Amino acid sequence: MRWERPGKERASAHKVVVISIDGPVGAGKSSVARILAQRLGYIHIDSGAMYRAVAAEALRRGIDLEDEEALSHLIEVAGIELRGEEGQLRILIGGRDVTEEIRSPQASQASSIISTLEGVRSRLVARQRELAMKSKVGVVMEGRDIGTVVFPEADLKFYLDSSLEERARRRYRDLLRQGEKANLAETLKEIEIRDERDSQRRLSPLRPAEDSIRIDSTHLGLEEVVNLMLEHIRSRWGDARI
Repeated sequence: MRWERPGKERASAHKVVVISIDGPVGAGKSSVARILAQRLGYIHIDSGAMYRAVAAEALRRGIDLEDEEALSHLIEVAGIELRGEEGQLRILIGGRDVTEEIRSPQASQASSIISTLEGVRSRLVARQRELAMKSKVGVVMEGRDIGTVVFPEADLKFYLDSSLEERARRRYRDLLRQGEKANLAETLKEIEIRDERDSQRRLSPLRPAEDSIRIDSTHLGLEEVVNLMLEHIRSRWGDARI
């Protein structure tokens, strides 16, 4: 299936519509993308989950996180799957459900390290594009470089941000809900390090696309962010896609 960028009008011919949501860790991208996809009847692709799945599997197998060749081979043979089940995204690698496992602090930090490797990025970007192309409906894809690298011609681009302190609080609460031991000050420091690594890396650094719509979620709830995005979609395409 060929990806075509639609105009403002909704054509009758099938097109793969891509909405990208980029932003730093803790900005709320995953939750917002999932809800927005549900509202639109689109599929949700969490690109970060793919990096975390590879990182978690590498940790399980004892693979050096800087061994680009071994990690690239892992991506080719492990079999990464994203499945939507009852409104929730499930991530499998080698047929094993790792949805909860990849949310650990260890997997999160490891994914930030492997994402700097060209062999890893090129293979996962190819998989992300492939997943979008296979969709029979539109796609809401979120990550760090969706609007700048994966789909630079996405039909609508959002950049979701929040203050460092608020993102740390959100991540801290998530860790406690997952039963992890957490310290707010340490969580803030980890996010600060992650931000620096993501924004300073040579390949696909985290940055807003020039044509992205920027939303600060510091003082907004999930529904408020989603509704704000829907307003932008309506202003661009009308109600036909809502």
